[in-house]
Formats: sequence, C-alpha cells, structure tokens
Amino acid sequence: MKPFLPLPTRDLAHILHHTGELWEEARGKRFFITGGTGFFGIWLLESFIYINDALGLGATATVLSRDPAHFACKAPHLVSRKDLLFHQGDIRNFEHPQGSYDYLIHAATEASAQLNREHPGEMLDSIVSGMRHIIGFADAKQVSKFLFTSSGAVYGKQPSNMSHVSEDFFGAPDCLMPDSAYAEGKRFSELMAAIHLNHSCCAYKIARCFAFVGPHLPLNSHFAIGNFIGDAILGRPIHIKGDGTPFRSYLYAGDLTVWLWVILFKGPSGRAYNVGSEKSLDISTIADSVSRAMKGCSSVKIESEPFQNQAVSRYVPSTQRAALELGLKTCIRLDEAIARTVTWYLANNLSKHDE
Repeated sequence: MKPFLPLPTRDLAHILHHTGELWEEARGKRFFITGGTGFFGIWLLESFIYINDALGLGATATVLSRDPAHFACKAPHLVSRKDLLFHQGDIRNFEHPQGSYDYLIHAATEASAQLNREHPGEMLDSIVSGMRHIIGFADAKQVSKFLFTSSGAVYGKQPSNMSHVSEDFFGAPDCLMPDSAYAEGKRFSELMAAIHLNHSCCAYKIARCFAFVGPHLPLNSHFAIGNFIGDAILGRPIHIKGDGTPFRSYLYAGDLTVWLWVILFKGPSGRAYNVGSEKSLDISTIADSVSRAMKGCSSVKIESEPFQNQAVSRYVPSTQRAALELGLKTCIRLDEAIARTVTWYLANNLSKHDE
C-alpha cells in the first residue's frame, strides 16, 4: 500500500480562515476522536495539525483506530506527528486511555451500504454499542464538548414534495425494514446521548450529515459521486445504475470540516444541525458535471429509463438553522469541489481499486 499525499494547503488554509477565532479556547487542550482514519476523520486530523501548527496551540488529539499499523502505511505523515496519539481498539469496548479529555468527536460509524444490507444486526450493534461505550467515556473523562456525527438518514424517506428536509421534520425510517439498521442506529444514538448527557456538564452537539465530495471519498462504494469520479479517472463511461432522476446535493469536504469544527465549538448543547449543501441536482446532472471536470473524456451511461408517474426521490437538507444560528454557509461550488477532488486523486495516481 502506497501512502497518500497530504490534503492541499489551500483547503487547510480555508478551514483555518473560517474557524481561526474559535481555537483559542483549545490552547493546550486534549481531543479524543473516533473514526479518525475514515473520510471525515482524515479531514479532521489534517486540519487539526495544520491549525495546531499555525496558531501554536499546543493541543493534542488521541485517535481511536482498530488498526493503527495499517493506517500508518497510508498516512505516515499523520502517524509520525507528536500531537496525534493513536489508541488501538474497537468503538464498542476499547480501553480508556489515561487522563481527562476536553473535547470528543464521535465519527466512528462505518457508512457501509453492503454491511447495512447483508448484516443489519451487526451494523445496528456497532452503532448503538459504540455510542453506549463512548457516552461512558465522555462521563468518565469529564469531557466538556461532545460532537456526534449523525446522519440525514434519521429522517427516513424524504417526501417527494419536500425539496429540502429541515431539523424540524419528524419523519423516521421504516423500523420494519432490516436495511433501516444504519438510520435507526443513528436515531437511537442521538436519543441515548440526550438521555444520559442532558443534565451533565458535557455540552452535546449533533451534526446530521448528508452527502459530500472531496479527497479521500471512497471511489468504489455506494457514494454515487465517488463512483462517477472513479469511472472518469479510469477512462470508463460514467455509469448511472438507476434512471438518473433522484435529487442529491454535495458539500465539499473542506466546507464540511469547517462546519464540524464550528458546531463542536459553538453549537448549543442538545442541538442538531443538518450538514450538507442545499444545491439540489439530479444524479444525471451530477454525472455530467463529473464528465465536464474530466474535459468530456468520459461519456455518461444511464442504466434504465425513468418510470412514468414515479415519485421523485430526494436526499437534500435545509441548512437554514446552521446559517442563522452559526453563520455557516457553502463556500466552494460543486464544479470546483469536483475539480479539486479529481485533481487530488490524479496527483496520488489512485484508481478506483486503490481506495
């Protein structure tokens, strides 16, 4: 396995620019991060060390990982850092490291469509048991601020006549469908934290995350835009598995990371925020955008024709609460986000199969 390149400096500088004033409270403090070796986690770690250096914070972060040695092969520039400490263990039963912690980011759940489909019980247990264990950790370590990366899946199927789903929508997944395990696990985890942390000294915040694009997004998973980019990089036709009509929106990972840090530092306790883009496009248009980013080298192939009179499928958040309460906004347009993602993968000489 070859190591990947660090994230582009302009992306890290963008994160610092939009969060810089918030970091003074973290001077000399300790962070604990689960899921630190995944898509979200790598962006959090790289921005953390960049900001730690730029502002001379003297902060440290302990990163939970099931296999730190494997991650060291991918990211030696992160594992070699003195301000990042890697702690081996499973989210469901890891041994607590020594000392207290000031901040906790719980981003450990694997968003695996295959696991959710083939082993829903394991998916549900991983999410719920993991949250139960991490709540005990937060209490034992006297954590002052706790961010949980939940999911827009907690709302269940978005009504076709609702263009953007807000935090006030009280829909829910179908609890009689086994493939609701991921969504129900996230919902129940939110409830567990609310029950156990509501009257504690720990300020608990929720980021309900939707869809994203950027370096480190898997190119061979269930993320449509990642698969499109993977197809384009390999010079294949961009394959749309359905009819191309569902509506989605994608926030660039640089903006995502800004939003997560701001919610951690500024979000009120017990408050949930949608995290994503409001720019709604159908999947066919998104595939065309990826093709344009590759200068039209890849054609777009749609697998099936739309059914007549079918309900429109949507997965698009309203982010008005984040905008009004925390001043958050989308800064990087989708075409630029796709271009930056493609450029990073080409620089790493990574194909769909390397990820």
